[in-house]
Amino acid sequence: MISAFEGINLYTKDTAALAAFYAEILGIPVPFEGFGNSDGAKIGFERGLPGLIIWDENKWGKHTTGVVNLVFSCSSLDETYAQLKARGLDCEPPVTMEYGGKEMNFRDPDGNGITLLEGAY
Repeated sequence: MISAFEGINLYTKDTAALAAFYAEILGIPVPFEGFGNSDGAKIGFERGLPGLIIWDENKWGKHTTGVVNLVFSCSSLDETYAQLKARGLDCEPPVTMEYGGKEMNFRDPDGNGITLLEGAY
């Protein structure tokens, strides 16, 4: 039977660039780099927890279909927005949603949607 959620696979033509976006722009750790011939990376907050698993689609094909939207949380969205803008991210400022929480939405270099929340759902 299923015992755990490992993560979400993202396939890209440039694994190094996509991993760098998540690590350098968004500040998410890379606890594991390289699967075999260094054709992938795991992005996440701890190696044993679920994360984003980035694969080289030039080698493995593009197995992701449809729209992917990743959701991350932070304690202060206004501070996070300022930090991301300073790192060069082109994004709109946070907005307060109908449900009362603050969100901001943007895309990674491969077009995957990213939602940042202040707190959590």
